Amino acid sequence: MVDVQLEDAKALAVRLVSPLGDRWKHVQAVGGRASVLAPAVPADDGELLVMAGWLHDIGYAPEITRTGMHALDGAVHLRELGYPERLVCLVAHHTGARFEAAERGLSAQLGAFTLEDSPTMDTLICADLTTGPQGQPLRFEDRIAEIFQRYKPDSPVHRSLTAGLESLTGSVKRTRQRLADVGLLSVF
Repeated sequence: MVDVQLEDAKALAVRLVSPLGDRWKHVQAVGGRASVLAPAVPADDGELLVMAGWLHDIGYAPEITRTGMHALDGAVHLRELGYPERLVCLVAHHTGARFEAAERGLSAQLGAFTLEDSPTMDTLICADLTTGPQGQPLRFEDRIAEIFQRYKPDSPVHRSLTAGLESLTGSVKRTRQRLADVGLLSVF
């Protein structure tokens, strides 16, 4: 395992995602949003959360695409680079990836990565699902509507979002409550 700092994660994201236009805007904003939402996670997880925000969509980079499922492809790449396993698993399972893996017949491959049920995973999901495709802040409900509008009902993304909506909603609600508990709900 390599010692990875936030600047390393950002540099990898720049290399892999900056050529991808709006996807790059989204990634930068999710990284920033994760930083704002970090009080919702244990103090020791703040930097991990922000790194995961910067790295969550690296699997869209054509040079590392293998399966076509970006969360899985990104996690495989990070594991090959020797990134910390917990960070790798956060990327693998972000934003309901298990539902998409089921739709794509990739559950066994995703199963090689531990699914974490924690404030850190909830907050990563929240950061992703309150940031629009061009990096604009969006309410969770508006982001979900935007995704449903962008993907046709027969697409694996649309079907997996439908299947995972209750779980994703729970992650956002728990993150909001954790922020309220520390007096920071105003970040929404």
